[in-house]
Amino acid sequence: MEKRVLFRSRWLPWALLLPQLAIISIFFFLPAGQALLQSLQLEDAFGMSTEWVGLANFERIFQDPGYLASFKTTALFSVLVAVSGICLALALAIFADRIVRGAMFYKTMLILPYAVAPAIAGVLWVFIFSPSIGIATWYLAKWGYTWNHLMNENQAMALIVIASVWKQISYNFLFFLAGLQSIPKALIEAASIDGAGPWRRFWSIQLPLLSPTTFFLLVINVVYAFFDTFGIIDAMTAGGPGQSTSILVYKVYQDGFKGLDLGGSAAQSVVLMMIVIALTVVQFRYVEKKVQY
Repeated sequence: MEKRVLFRSRWLPWALLLPQLAIISIFFFLPAGQALLQSLQLEDAFGMSTEWVGLANFERIFQDPGYLASFKTTALFSVLVAVSGICLALALAIFADRIVRGAMFYKTMLILPYAVAPAIAGVLWVFIFSPSIGIATWYLAKWGYTWNHLMNENQAMALIVIASVWKQISYNFLFFLAGLQSIPKALIEAASIDGAGPWRRFWSIQLPLLSPTTFFLLVINVVYAFFDTFGIIDAMTAGGPGQSTSILVYKVYQDGFKGLDLGGSAAQSVVLMMIVIALTVVQFRYVEKKVQY
């Protein structure tokens, strides 16, 4: 029988929900409403005067070639970060789950990158791939490959993807490892006795049972690529060279805080919020159908 909690007081459930509702309202709904209001206004650089312009800010940003180019940059960047991060974390979780001796040491070392702040992670990888003093650059030069992400757009994109995946891989690893350890060992042993090899066991048993975890991480990694990589990009490339690594969230910062286009940046933030909401809805509407619970 289903157990239900009955509250004697009508106000107790609302009182228990009040702290969470207050946090969501203050830090999400209020800023979102403010951004929506500002996107319909034209403000001066100091916010001293405003003028109602309706959808003019949206029309202006969609006529900006730099803003339209950031859509392509964001799409490429988010796909690379989400797919690479999930695949690498899954591979590492499988290997770590099979280790018997020193397993705790390996798992701890794989979790450590999550404790590093995004800006620190960006600075770390900038030093490693510095065109003048980077150790990775030195090895690449020995192999005949010239690395200079300050001049090469493709190298700059590859570098921020590497740093972003490295920063998020610990989070993905934790969930995949927990999912693998929750799979009954009897299923794996039975498949092994029936003659199924490691790849067959993974593809037929482990991967389908990990589909809820994979779906959850897909949503989280897409949101991470859209928003939480701002610090990495700002510390590593600042959107350059040119605008080749300026994703949508960084374009909002550039136009709002550097260009002082408050109305345009607010319109960009509203568009970004709608894109993320639409992607999340699509993932839950269509991708979740392939998840086996």
